[in-house]
Amino acid sequence: MTRDHEARTATPTGPWRTATHSGQQGSCVEVAPLPVAVGVRDSKDRSRGHLEVAPRAWVALLGAIDI
Repeated sequence: MTRDHEARTATPTGPWRTATHSGQQGSCVEVAPLPVAVGVRDSKDRSRGHLEVAPRAWVALLGAIDI
């Protein structure tokens, strides 16, 4: 099994959450806690898997954007 396959099939430890700013269209990202990262995926195409972001990088991203 390749690392890419493992990343696509990893299971989050909690529920996926969608940003409240996505509105009725749902064109947003969803996030979920993973054992050693934050999972990020496209809310319109969940079948494509997710991106794993290191916790420090996630905090830096949130600090850099005005949420």
